[in-house]
Order: sequence, then C-alpha cells, then structure tokens
Amino acid sequence: MQTAASGLGPYVESWSPGAVTDDDALFPGPLAALSALLDEPGPIAAAGDALPPLWHWLYFLNWPAQSDLGSDGHPEKGHFLPPIPDRQRMFAGGRLTVERPLRLGTPARRNSSLVSVKAKQGSTGELLFVTIRNEYRQDGSTCLVEEQDIVYRSGRSAGRHPAELDTSAEATSAEAWQFPFRPDSRMLFRFSALTANAHRIHYDAPYCVTEEGYPDLVVHGPLLVLAMLELARRQEPARQVRTVSYRLRSPAFAGERLLAVGTPTDGGATLRVATHREERHATAEVTFA
Repeated sequence: MQTAASGLGPYVESWSPGAVTDDDALFPGPLAALSALLDEPGPIAAAGDALPPLWHWLYFLNWPAQSDLGSDGHPEKGHFLPPIPDRQRMFAGGRLTVERPLRLGTPARRNSSLVSVKAKQGSTGELLFVTIRNEYRQDGSTCLVEEQDIVYRSGRSAGRHPAELDTSAEATSAEAWQFPFRPDSRMLFRFSALTANAHRIHYDAPYCVTEEGYPDLVVHGPLLVLAMLELARRQEPARQVRTVSYRLRSPAFAGERLLAVGTPTDGGATLRVATHREERHATAEVTFA
C-alpha cells in the first residue's frame, strides 16, 4: 500500500485492511429486475446462462445496519472505507477481465483485497485514490478479475455543475452504435435499491441540491457504465466480452437526455455517454474474446 506523507496521508499510514470473502447464490431475481429497468420484455437470461459483463454488480451486496449510515446515506464505517474525516466518495473507474462468464443460479465466491492507496492533489483539493481488487470464482475456477478505483476527499467540495438543466435538448452522434435513455427519479430509485446504494444524491432531491450543490439528482456512475455495456450486448450478442476498462468523468443528472454511443474497432469497441452539454460523461473500451 502506498501513501503520501502529508495531508490525507497520515490518516491511512497504518490502515491496511485484510482481504474479505463473500458468497452469493446468484439467484435470477436481480437480473430480472435490471432487465425490467432497461425496458427489456423479459429477463435477458435464465438459470445456467451467462451474466452479462458487470451485471455481477447486482450481487454480493452489503446491507449495513441503518444506524451505521451517515447523514449522506453512505456507511460511516466499512472494511475498505479509509479512516479520513467527513468522507466524500466518488466512483472513478475500473477494469474487468473475463476469464469465463459467471453463470446465473450457480453459487459464486468473491475475494476482495486492497491494492493501493494514493493521495494526490486535484483541482479542488487533496484526493485519496483507493483501488480494490475483486476476484470472482465459480465451480472452483476464477471467472472474473476486477479492479475498482474509488476517490475520496475530506469535506465537501465546491462542485462545478450547471445551475440549471436543459432537459429538452438531445445529444447527437453519427457513431454506429446508439442507445438513448433518460433516467428519472423512478429509475434512479430502483437502481439504488438493486445495488444497495443509500447515497441520498440519487433519490433525495432537496438534499442533493441544498447540501451537495447539484442541480438535480445524480445518475449513478455504475448505471452509466452499464448503459455503455448495453451497446456491446445488444450490437454483438454472440460475442463474449474479454476486457472492459471504464472511466467516469463528469456527472449526469435526472431528466437529462443521455445517449450511449459506440464505435466498433478491430477487436472490440470504444464507448461513451453523452448529453447535449458534455460529450464524455463516461467512457469505456471493450475487447472481445
């Protein structure tokens, strides 16, 4: 583990949480629920079928006691939560390698460990970058290897967000793959429930605006990533995704007309989520096996 010598660094100099193991039966219910959220006519997979890339985010969930939540809805304590004061958390990006897909309805195990902790100076103050590694096994074999990058800062930042949103304007693109979607408060609430995410910026509009300084509810970063992966699943249903690398760049908000777009490459595709005001709220690259 790497740390800085000043600023946020001293808070985590001796912080070295050990690896943890979780099990999940991968029941079909969560997959069916996300299928409905995406307006599919029915569940996109049944027991024995492969989980689409990153749909394992619906499983291995952590439900802390209500008394363990902070005022913002995030857990105040947690195995991989760094011990810095008044944490503000952001999901920054990640990488996934698919050795073979997880199979729905077959018990699986996740082994999680801390990879690194690095303090860096950003444009709005000091940031702490935490990388977590998750390995998923099924039937005794490694199926997925994933790293997630989480960014923390101490205290609230002065966000650079639009004061008002134009929810009528649409993003446009000439790229070959397109998936338009328009998250609203209902969709964000349902996705929060599906992923055990109690962060109030996704469902509590007054809190989101007055306390966090956003113009409206914030679209979950993982939902933006899954929207990009829908392009690969819908456009190339017969091809297995081998790797995914994604980055979350700027927030999108409830009511905005979002457009996930992609361009096929020789071995995969480049993907992004756009609005009329921002070309790259999220970006990703996938390769196919």
